[in-house]
Amino acid sequence: MSPEIPQHLTTEQASAKGESILEVSHLTVGFDHTVVLQDLSFSVKPGASLAVIGPNGAGKTVLFRALIGAIPYQGTIRWAPGMRFGYVPQKLDIERDLPVTGKDLLRAKLTITGARRDDAFHALERVDLREEMLAQPIGDMSGGQFQRLLVAFALIGKPDVLLLDEPAAGVDAPGQEALTAAIGRLQHEVGVTVLLISHDLSVVYRYASSVLCLARKRSYLGPPQTILTPERLSEAYGTPLSFHFHEDYGP
Repeated sequence: MSPEIPQHLTTEQASAKGESILEVSHLTVGFDHTVVLQDLSFSVKPGASLAVIGPNGAGKTVLFRALIGAIPYQGTIRWAPGMRFGYVPQKLDIERDLPVTGKDLLRAKLTITGARRDDAFHALERVDLREEMLAQPIGDMSGGQFQRLLVAFALIGKPDVLLLDEPAAGVDAPGQEALTAAIGRLQHEVGVTVLLISHDLSVVYRYASSVLCLARKRSYLGPPQTILTPERLSEAYGTPLSFHFHEDYGP
């Protein structure tokens, strides 16, 4: 089933009226008689940053794949019309030892989207990635550089919504900081709506405007201060879990 898109509301109108850019109602997804997501409902405002957290197997990646129409589902997924998506998957189905450069990847995206070369330059600037890095094979890039390349790849075509599935997984601390900073700049300078799957609760607390915590028995949605409490996290993850944050954290 493909996302149901209403025809009466543009993205700009949604933002001006404070309407949701995404409405999910009673979403259920299952495979081989196993229900992964059940009766999930939530909405996202234009320009928001929604972090999706939860234990392994809770359906975080499945949710993203349903949102972009990549897998069948029951219920309703309704985007404002004309949405352009940029998607960075958790795992890219490409061998990094292939003789493929960053420039090859971006050139392919330009060809597919019909975007201009300047769009690639602007995307690289947004993620603070120098053009000379593109000449080297992707296997020679650090984890952080490669992930920022993937975000730049997703930005070509000027998406309204970025879906990032654990973009910092396997990236060292400096790389994570650079990637997180790049996503934050996109949020504030471009106004792109960000949906982010992350296990780093400190990043979630600092940068997310709202948090969707998927749990096996029930799910929770609210601001980070409400969701990232020891009681709520322990209930969602099924084990005692606490997250200590400081009031001076902020975007």
